Amino acid sequence: MFKIRRSKEEEPTAPGQVRIKVKSMVPGVMITQHVEELPEGMTNPDFTRKPIALTIQEGKLAFFRAIVVGTPTPTVTWMRNNGEITEERYKIVDEGAGEYQLQMPGVSSDLADTYKCCARNEYGTAFVTVTLNVIEVGFKKARAMQESRTAVRETPEDFKKALKNKVNMAAKADKKPEIDDKFWELLLSADKKDYESICAPYGITDFRGMLKKLSEKKMEREEEQSKVVERLCNLKPIELKPGGGAEFELEMSLKDPTSKIFLFKDGVMVPFDLETEIKHGLKQVGKKFVFSINGVDQDDAGLYQVEVDGVKIFSTEFKPPPVDFLVKLEDVKAEEREDAMFQCVVSQPMKRISWLGKTVALEQGEKYDILVSEDMLIHSLVVKDCLVVEQGIYAAVIALKSCSAWLIVEADKDPATKGKKKVRKTTRAGGGGADILKIAEEQQAKLMQDREELIARARAEAAAAAEAAARAAAEKAEALNAGEATTDEVEEIKEEGVKVEKTAEPKKEGEAPAELEEEEEVEPTEERRKRVRTGPLVPDTVIDPGVYFTAGMSDVTAIIGTDAELVCKLSSEDCEAFWYKDGKEITASDDICIVKDGNFRKLMIKNCKEDDAGKYRCEADGRKTEASLCVDDPPRINPDDLTEFMKPVVIKTGKEASFELSFVGREPMKIQWYNEGEELFEESHTRIERSSTNSRLVLTKCQRKITGEIKIKIKNECGTTEAITQLVVLDRPTPPMGPVDIIESNATCIDIKWKNPRDDGGSPITDYILERQQIGRNSRKKLGKIGPEAKYRDTDVDHGRKYCYHIRAETDQGTSDLMETDDIQAGTKAYPGPPSIPKIESAFKDCINLAWYAPTNTGGTDILGYNIEKRKKGSNLWGFVHPADQPIRGKTHACKDVVEGLEYEFRISAINISGAGEASAPSEFVFARDPKEPPGQVIDLKVTDSTYTTLSLGWTKPTEEEGVRDEAKGYFVELRPAENPEWSRCNSSPIIVTSFTIIGLKSMAMYWVRVVATNEGGDGEPQELDNYIIAMPPPVRPQFTDKKSKNFIVMKAGNSARVNYNFVASPVPTIKWLKDGLPVGKNVTVSNTDNSSQLMIPSSERQDTGIYTIIVKNMVGQETSSVEIRVTDDPKPPGPVELEENVLGTVTVCWDPSPDEKKDDRLHYMITKRDSVKCTWQTVADHLFNNKYTIINIMPGTQYKFRVYTKNDMGLSEPSESPFWEVKKIKETFSLNLPKSKTCSFDTPPSFSVPLKKHNSPESYECYMTCAVTGIPRPHVTWYRNNISLNTNTNYFISNTCGVCSMVILKVGPNDDGEYMVTAENSVGRVDCSTKLVVEG
Repeated sequence: MFKIRRSKEEEPTAPGQVRIKVKSMVPGVMITQHVEELPEGMTNPDFTRKPIALTIQEGKLAFFRAIVVGTPTPTVTWMRNNGEITEERYKIVDEGAGEYQLQMPGVSSDLADTYKCCARNEYGTAFVTVTLNVIEVGFKKARAMQESRTAVRETPEDFKKALKNKVNMAAKADKKPEIDDKFWELLLSADKKDYESICAPYGITDFRGMLKKLSEKKMEREEEQSKVVERLCNLKPIELKPGGGAEFELEMSLKDPTSKIFLFKDGVMVPFDLETEIKHGLKQVGKKFVFSINGVDQDDAGLYQVEVDGVKIFSTEFKPPPVDFLVKLEDVKAEEREDAMFQCVVSQPMKRISWLGKTVALEQGEKYDILVSEDMLIHSLVVKDCLVVEQGIYAAVIALKSCSAWLIVEADKDPATKGKKKVRKTTRAGGGGADILKIAEEQQAKLMQDREELIARARAEAAAAAEAAARAAAEKAEALNAGEATTDEVEEIKEEGVKVEKTAEPKKEGEAPAELEEEEEVEPTEERRKRVRTGPLVPDTVIDPGVYFTAGMSDVTAIIGTDAELVCKLSSEDCEAFWYKDGKEITASDDICIVKDGNFRKLMIKNCKEDDAGKYRCEADGRKTEASLCVDDPPRINPDDLTEFMKPVVIKTGKEASFELSFVGREPMKIQWYNEGEELFEESHTRIERSSTNSRLVLTKCQRKITGEIKIKIKNECGTTEAITQLVVLDRPTPPMGPVDIIESNATCIDIKWKNPRDDGGSPITDYILERQQIGRNSRKKLGKIGPEAKYRDTDVDHGRKYCYHIRAETDQGTSDLMETDDIQAGTKAYPGPPSIPKIESAFKDCINLAWYAPTNTGGTDILGYNIEKRKKGSNLWGFVHPADQPIRGKTHACKDVVEGLEYEFRISAINISGAGEASAPSEFVFARDPKEPPGQVIDLKVTDSTYTTLSLGWTKPTEEEGVRDEAKGYFVELRPAENPEWSRCNSSPIIVTSFTIIGLKSMAMYWVRVVATNEGGDGEPQELDNYIIAMPPPVRPQFTDKKSKNFIVMKAGNSARVNYNFVASPVPTIKWLKDGLPVGKNVTVSNTDNSSQLMIPSSERQDTGIYTIIVKNMVGQETSSVEIRVTDDPKPPGPVELEENVLGTVTVCWDPSPDEKKDDRLHYMITKRDSVKCTWQTVADHLFNNKYTIINIMPGTQYKFRVYTKNDMGLSEPSESPFWEVKKIKETFSLNLPKSKTCSFDTPPSFSVPLKKHNSPESYECYMTCAVTGIPRPHVTWYRNNISLNTNTNYFISNTCGVCSMVILKVGPNDDGEYMVTAENSVGRVDCSTKLVVEG
C-alpha cells in the first residue's frame, strides 16, 4: 500500500531554496519558484487544465483530471485534506501527454473532502485544490431517512443496559452483516442461473438462508403486485443493443389501464416519454413494455426499477462495457478561414461523445459540426471557418477517458489582403483518412465476432443446463421406479419442478404433453404426502411432445378500411389450426381469409371495420396463442377531394376566398386552419365552419399580404392528417425600386436602368410607363410604354439640360405608383476622380516601375488612359514622363527618363471623354539606383530607462558594407511577452531615430525585446537583448525623502496618532513597522503605497507609548527610521500638602505623589507661594522629581500659603493647596546687662544641615541637586564630578543662596553618570558631601 502526504502537512523547502510566488496562466493555481532565475529553456510547473469541483451520486465513478506542463517534466502527486489516499480506494492514472487522473470507483460519502493536486520539478511547485461532494441517493438515503423517522430517544435505563451489552451486540453485528436492499431487488427479478453471479459481489455465502428469505420476499412482492397487475411474465434484463442504446422489456396486464408507470434509476425517478429521441423512452406493443436508453454512456450505469402506482414490478442492473480510444486525436494545422477536422475511433459503438474546445463544451451549430459514422465508431468534430483566436486545445471525452490535440491556425500573411476581409476557403484540414476507416472496419468486425461468440456460448450453456436437468430428473425417476424413493424424495422432486405422469391414463385428444403444460399450483395435503406409488413415476420411453407454437401472435393495430394480418408459427406443417374471436370460432368468409403457409398460420381480415377489433386466439393440438387487433379510425381525406383542395385559389384584392374540405374519422376531431404557419381564429374577416365530416374556411376582404400557404390540420385520438393549398391575392404592383443607375450620360443621350418592383402583385410586369420633365418647365412629356425591361435609352435630349423621369410598372391588375428619379444632366463634362497613389514596384539606376489602380469615380464614361508626371526632390516643377498626346493605356509603366542617384516622386491622373481628371496624391520618394541589400544588426542595444508601464531603448545604427549590407533607413521595435511565442511590432512604420519608448506594459511582467533595421532592400536580422526585461523602474535603494521628520511625538490618550514617511525605492519595497523592536499590535493600522507609508493608532492609549521603527526593504537594500511616540493625559493633582519647619527661617513642603507618577516617567512637580505682603503667586521651585522641598527666607510675622502642581508633557494639573503658614513675632522686654567685655570670636567651621541625596534621572531630562551649608564666615562652595571641578563648566547651573546650594543639569546625558561631591571651606575648616547620579537609558 502506498501512502501520500496529507495536504495539511507543511511542504519543506530545501536549504538554499527561495520561495518566489509566480502568476499562473490558469486562475486558482498557485506556483512557487525555488530559484532566483530560471535557466534558459527551463520552466516552472503549471496547469493548462485544472481539476474541476465535482458533485456526484454515491456509488458512481468519480474522477479528477488535470493537464500539467513544465520543463523538466513535473512529478504529480494527489492529497486530500482529511485522510489518506490509498490504493484500495483510489486509482492514480497517467494518461500521457501531461494528463493525470485521480479515480475513485464506487464513490461513497466518506470520500467527500477537499483534494489537492501538486506538480513539482527542481525549479518550482504548482498546486491547486478541488472539492468533491457526494450525494446519498436511493436505498441508503431512504433507509437513513426511515431510521431518522423511527428513531426513539433512549432513556437513561436503556443507555445503561446498552453499555452492559455493548460487547455482545457488537459481536452479533459482526456475525450478521446487513445486506443491501439493492441485492434483494436484483434477486427478485433475476433467473435462478444468475443467483451465484449476483451473490458474489455482496459476499453472500449462506445460500440456504438466502433462498429462504428470498422466498418470503417473493410472496410479499407477489401480494403487492397482485393489487395492480393481473399477469406478469417474460422479464428480460437490460442488455446493450448494436445501435448504441440499451433495452429491457417485460409483459404485464394492468388491472387499471390508467395506472401510472414510473422508472427509477438508483432510487431516483427519471423522466421518460413515448418518443425515443429523448434519453429514456417507453414503447408499448400490446402487453409488452419496452424501456430504452438512448446514447448509452458510463453515467447510465446503475439499478433500474419499474413501478406501477408505487408498487415495484421489475428491477435490473446495467453495467455498460468499458470504452476506450483506439485512435486518438491528432494535431491539426489549418490556414485562416479554412475548415479543420478532428477524428477519433472508439472501441464500442456510441451515439455521441463530449467535445471540448479550450475547456468549454461544444455543441452542434453554425460554428461546429459534430459527426458520427454509421457504425458509431468514428466521431468527428469540424471547426468551420477557422480564425486565429480559435487556436488552442480541443478534446474528446468519454466518461474517464479523454484525448486532446492542438488546433494551429496560420494567419494569412498576404500583404494584398491586409486590412481586408479574407475569403472563406473551401478546403478542409485534418481528418484521419483511409487509416481510420480501416481501423473502424476491423473493430466493427471484431465486435460482431464477439457478439456471435457470446450468443453461441449462451446457447451452449442453456443446452447444457437443460441436458443436465433432464439427466437429473431421469436418475431420480429411475430411483423411484426401483422403489428406493422415500416420501421426502418425492416431495423434493416436486419442489424442483419435475412432472410425474400417470402411465395408466391415456392422453386425451388435443391435450398437450404434461412436460409442456402450464403448471397449476395444487395445495399439498397430508393424504397426498403419505401416498406411495407402487408403479413407475416416469415412463421408460420418451413421450413425443406433440405440436406446439414456435412463434406466437403479436398485437396488431390496423387503420379502418385497410387489411390486417395475424400470423403464428407451428412446429408441424400438418396440424390444423382453429381461429377464435372473443371466444367464438370464426371461419373463412368474403372478409376473412384463413391461410396455411407451411408452418405459418395466417388470419387475414380485409377492409377492417371497428367491429373487427377484439381478442383473437389460434388453437392447434391443444395449444393456443392470443393477440389483440386494434382498429384505429384516424382522420382521412378522399384523394379526389384532396387533389381539388390543393389547387391554388387566385383572387383579387378585397375579394372573398373560401376553402372547403371533407373528411372522415373517429370523433371527436380537432380542426385547425393555418396561414403561413400561423393559426387562424374567428375574426371580423375570418370565418371557420366545422362539422363532423366537413370544414370550411372563408376569408373576406383579402389583402395582398395574406398570400401564401393555407393548411388544414385534423387530429383525433388515432392520428393526425394535414392538407395544404395556396392562396394568391392579386393586386397592383409596388413602384419600381431605385436608385436609378446612369449607364451613360452625354450630349446626345441618357441611358438609365432601375430595379423591378419589390412585389409584382402576383402578375408579371407587362410594361414600364415613362414620363420626362425638363428641369425649369412645368410640362411633362409622355414617353409611353417601353416594354418589360427595366432600362431606357433617351436620345431626344438637349446638351447641358437636366431631366427628371417618372417611372411606373404595369401588370394585368393595374399600374403602380410612380418612382421619381434624381435630376440627370445630358452632355455635362464629368471628369474622372483621382487614381490610387502610385506604388513603386521596383527601382533601378535607369528605370523605375510604377503600378496603380483605376479611380472609383470614372465620370460616367470609360477611362481612355492615364497621364504620369514626375518631380525631382527639392523641385516644384512636374513634368510628363511620356508625350502629352500619348497617354498610358495600362495601369503599369516603366519610367526610363531618370538620372541615376536622383530622388523622384510620381503622380497620375485619369483621362475620359471629358478630359484629364484630378491627379492622385504623389508617391513616396524613390532613388533611381539599383536595389539595396538589407541592413545588418543594430549595435549596442540597451535599456536606457524603464518604469512599471514603459521601457526606453537606445542603440547605434548598424555598420555598412558595400554589396553586403547597406545603410539602414529605419527601425522596427518588436516585443514578445515571456509566455507568448509570437513577436509583435510596437511601431507600424519605421522610425528614423535610434531610440524608442515602449508604452502600455504590464507591471512586473517579463518581456523579450528586439530591434530590426530596415531599408529599401528589406528588413535586416533582428538584434535581441541578451535577457528578458521586467517592467519596472531601475533598482533604487530605499531612501526617505522627508527632510524635517519628527523623532518625538506627544499625544493625548484617546486621540489618534499618525506617522507618515515618504520614500523612493525600486522595485516596490516591502515595509515593516516595529514597536520597541517587536511587530506592531493589531490596534495599529498601516497603509502603504509605492512611495509612502502611514502608521495610525485610531485611539491611542498609554501602553502605545514607545519607539516605532519603519523598515523599508527591497532587493537593493533597506533603510530604517524611528520615532518616539509618547501617549499621556492631563496630569492629576498631587495629594495633600503638609508644612513643617526644620530650620529657623525655612519651611519644608511635603505632599503625597500624584496617581500618574508611576504611569509617566517624565512627570514632575512645581511649587508656588503667596505671602500676605505681596498677595501674588510666585513660582518657588520647578522640575521637582521628589515629594519634598525646603523653602527659605520665611519671614516671621508674614502669612504664607503654598500650592503644588503636577506637570508633564501635556501641561499643569489642578493645584493642591497647603494650609496657611505663619511664624509669630515674639516681643520681649528689652533689658541690657552689660557684662564685662571680653574678646570673643564667632567663627564656626562649615557643616551640612541638609546633605545631598542620591538621584536617578532619565536620559534627556533635567536633574536638580540641593543641599544646605552653614558656617561663619560664609564658606566657599565647590562642586565636583569624578573629582573634577564643575564651577567653571557652563553645562551646569550652580547657585548658592543663603547657604542653600543647588546645581541643575539641564539635559541629562550618558556622560553625566557618576559621583558628584560638594566641598564647603572657610578659614575655620572644610567639609565634604557626595552623592551618585544614575542615568536611566
